[in-house]
Amino acid sequence: MLKTVNQFTFNQEVLASSNPVLVSFWAPWCGVCRLVSPMLSELQTKWDGRIKLVSINADENLKLANAYKLTTLPTVMLFDQGNIHCRLEQFQNRDDLKTASADLQAALEEIMLHQNSPASV
Repeated sequence: MLKTVNQFTFNQEVLASSNPVLVSFWAPWCGVCRLVSPMLSELQTKWDGRIKLVSINADENLKLANAYKLTTLPTVMLFDQGNIHCRLEQFQNRDDLKTASADLQAALEEIMLHQNSPASV
């Protein structure tokens, strides 16, 4: 389930989160945005609570859209410890979504590997 975040809750919900956070920037008029949501929900289910999934309406949160220099929607970002670990944009079709899903999966595995390494304990 996507949790709705806005510019007032962004710092607490995303930047200060102890878990990695998948952020989906979208807009109501964006058809491709509706295709991205199920892919993100699937990743969240697969990672069983080890990641947080949030949604941000870019039209209603222009300060965030400008701060992260959004040029296209949807834009998906993976944050870890307040930093952008992965940024995906320019989705055109379902093949792009499959590639993005694989890229996000790899990025999440890298984060989890790093978090579980002896040096990070």
